[in-house]
Amino acid sequence: MTAYLQAIGIIALIYALLALGLNLQFGLTRLVNFGVVAFFAIGAYTSALLALAGVPLILSFTAATVLAGISALPLGLLSLRLREDYLAIVTLGFSEAVRITLQQEEWLTKGVQGLPGIPKLFASLGPAGSDTALFFILLLVTALVAWGTVRLTRSPLGRLLRAIGDDEPALMALGKNPTKFKVQIFMVGAALAGLAGAFYAHFITFISPEQFIPLVTFYVWMGLIMGGSGTVRGALGGAVLLMIFLEGSRFIKDFIPGVSEVQMASVRLAVVGLALILVTMYRPNGLFGKRTA
Repeated sequence: MTAYLQAIGIIALIYALLALGLNLQFGLTRLVNFGVVAFFAIGAYTSALLALAGVPLILSFTAATVLAGISALPLGLLSLRLREDYLAIVTLGFSEAVRITLQQEEWLTKGVQGLPGIPKLFASLGPAGSDTALFFILLLVTALVAWGTVRLTRSPLGRLLRAIGDDEPALMALGKNPTKFKVQIFMVGAALAGLAGAFYAHFITFISPEQFIPLVTFYVWMGLIMGGSGTVRGALGGAVLLMIFLEGSRFIKDFIPGVSEVQMASVRLAVVGLALILVTMYRPNGLFGKRTA
């Protein structure tokens, strides 16, 4: 039971990192990124491939974070010319392009066969010890990212980013140029997704393109919306709520007789979707956001 709870906690913290990155992009600057999973995959494969080649893990994690951030540069530049709905379509297409590339480039990624034997963090501590150490390291990293995000939002730059999201034309009328700030924040959010991907790869120790489908992006968005976009507590709380719904819904099968495992996947999505609808109706700012009058 302890190992199960640790695994749930680790996945929840990975989703928290993803949600914090998306919160910077959408919660502050209203950049609609439907390609979160693409940068998640780039980080996972970058760190995994480098680690399998014998590169020290600290360097592979750094490379995963940096490469994911750099890969967001073209999309960040596109965000300057595209409306929110068009940017959403482009980022979704980018995520599918990344996944298909991972499938086709078998010489590098082994395609649908996946990459086995990825070195596990703190493997010398044994299965239980390595997961415990990974949990606390992830907890520390997530806390540092959350603290940095809070400091950012309270800084003049954070207020500028909020102004970009609230009314960019008005900001430009005041003589401010939001161009570089939008690109930079898009890259920072992508870099956090890459870091989360590196942690995921070295926790699971096996990755394949089928693990990086658009549903992952949907889950991150759902967690952020349920928690409340624009706030750190919303991103963190939403990630925890997401895992509660996803894992808690596994036990619904005990109360619904005659439902197969395949059908149960659809039931889980229905339960999570219903929760999202109810939150949107009764708490449009999220469960951890400000109450509306």
